[in-house]
Amino acid sequence: MSTPAPDVPHEAPRVRLGRDVVVLGVIAFFVMVGFGVVVPVLPVYARSFGVDNTLVGAVLSAFALMRLVASPFVGKLLDRVGERLVLAVGIGIVAISSGLAGLAETYPQLLLLRGLGGIGSAMFSIAAMTLLLATTAPSHRARAIGFYQGGFLVGGMAGPALGGVLATISLTAPFFFYAATLVIAGVVGVVLLRPPRGRSTTAPGEPPVAFAVVIRDIRFRAACVASFAQGWSSLGVRSALVPVLVVEVLKGTTAWTGVVFAVAAVAQTVALAPAARLVDTVGRRPAMIVAFLVAGVTLAAVAFSTDVVMLGALLAVYGVATAFMGTAPAALVGDAAGGRGGRPVAVFSMCSDVGAIAGPLIAGLLVDTTSYAVAFGSAGALLVLSAVVSLRLPRALPADHDAKEARPGSPGRAS
Repeated sequence: MSTPAPDVPHEAPRVRLGRDVVVLGVIAFFVMVGFGVVVPVLPVYARSFGVDNTLVGAVLSAFALMRLVASPFVGKLLDRVGERLVLAVGIGIVAISSGLAGLAETYPQLLLLRGLGGIGSAMFSIAAMTLLLATTAPSHRARAIGFYQGGFLVGGMAGPALGGVLATISLTAPFFFYAATLVIAGVVGVVLLRPPRGRSTTAPGEPPVAFAVVIRDIRFRAACVASFAQGWSSLGVRSALVPVLVVEVLKGTTAWTGVVFAVAAVAQTVALAPAARLVDTVGRRPAMIVAFLVAGVTLAAVAFSTDVVMLGALLAVYGVATAFMGTAPAALVGDAAGGRGGRPVAVFSMCSDVGAIAGPLIAGLLVDTTSYAVAFGSAGALLVLSAVVSLRLPRALPADHDAKEARPGSPGRAS
């Protein structure tokens, strides 16, 4: 019986990312620039309809909730009509709903349109990630994911600054700007993404992995646990509690929240390319174990920050860890699913959405009933749990030759 190759560093040849990967990165940039413009303005815009803070929160939650509801259907839709069409239609739905949101005359209209945007967002994001995994070889899958996420990060940093300028014109201007950037992203996708017959795949002739097989794969399970933990910690606890911690505990201004978040975003952006390369060359397993362990300890320590400088330093370390956390789990999904199939990506996305919805609610309850330390500790514990689950991951590197050796009937396959 042969043994798997040890999970040790090896020198990988320099790779060129495929055309579809570059196009998806450009699309991600335009999507996130518009999204970043709207996010800071949306609560104020919702408040202008004369509703209370609970209903303002409902507008923010409607987007994530409808993403979650739509995701299972998107996975099946991808298998029927393909990623390119679903991606374009999804972007179109978000563009139309965002433009109409700027014209909303009542609160129910705004709520309905934001929910509709969540459906389009699920279609776009799941289709984009499925296409990315399907057109990238395992040996540089993490680097392709890193480039794609880099588009989101750069757009996310530019968006809020533009949003502040547009908000001085009117509260509705950011919504029209968002619609325009989405139209650009949609046109780029339709024109430049290659149709299936002109697209190279990771392993021509290899049959898709059945979903029932994928869900039993420890790589997929570890990725889903990680996705839930990230949704809970990054999109939930960190985003919901750090702004309150800055003002109420550290006695800083709201401007400092933007500063520490910007520091974390820059750290993540700088670390993204090296992290993605390490995930491909050193392996998914060590990246998952170390990154989630560091992130868990760091985020739990945020509650004990004594000043804004310490908070910024901790969030910078957390930002570096998220560079690994954003690439390694998604690469694992592609490894488990063979780079094919929308349903595994849909389930992976749903895990993050569930964490993002539940995290702020439960963390807020923990702050009210116990302390910030317990609330941040809950996120830290989930991240550490992801590191523990990752101990069960295989040590073999996800290189092309490893995938070849794993196919039935190939030489060197364990018997």
